Amino acid sequence: MTMTKVEINVPEEIVPYIVLEDKDAQITRNAMLIYPYIKRGVMSYGKAAEMLGLHKIDLITLYGKLGLSYFDETKEEFEEDLVVLKKLRDTSV
Repeated sequence: MTMTKVEINVPEEIVPYIVLEDKDAQITRNAMLIYPYIKRGVMSYGKAAEMLGLHKIDLITLYGKLGLSYFDETKEEFEEDLVVLKKLRDTSV
């Protein structure tokens, strides 16, 4: 993966959290930078993983460890989906 240096203006207090030597910490930082684009539908998880040099499942797992769910359904939507799936299963037998 080709890397490019980017300069941004941030408060001085944030610098220790942005300038990181640890590769895993860099991946996490970069994943967090692109997460809003995934949530807005501008970028897929697959494309984001590719850009970060990760497998899609590894990116999803990373976000999960950070408390960012792959699924964005509400509990009610999830329960409605379960009801529909149970009905489909019962009628297919």
